[in-house]
Amino acid sequence: MTIKTTPWDVQDHLRTPEDCALYLEAVLEEAGDDPAFIAKALGDVARARGMAQTAREAGLSREGLYKALSPDGNPSFATVLKVLGALGMRLHVTPA
Repeated sequence: MTIKTTPWDVQDHLRTPEDCALYLEAVLEEAGDDPAFIAKALGDVARARGMAQTAREAGLSREGLYKALSPDGNPSFATVLKVLGALGMRLHVTPA
């Protein structure tokens, strides 16, 4: 008997702003010192919400946003803040 599997894509589960915020909070908790992991997760949320619209609202090109949030990308802190703002989110800090 063979087991059937289906691909799992996090973007399919990021339906509401609350889902996106909880996902990013979990990523920040788990990422440690891996900025690429955080950038990828931010890209997941941007794709789930619409990459072209996110790029437009962040004042970036769609291609530039894809590049910045790719596994090889290295977005500036300004880009991260712009993307968060375009997604209707903000960075929040609490004591560790």
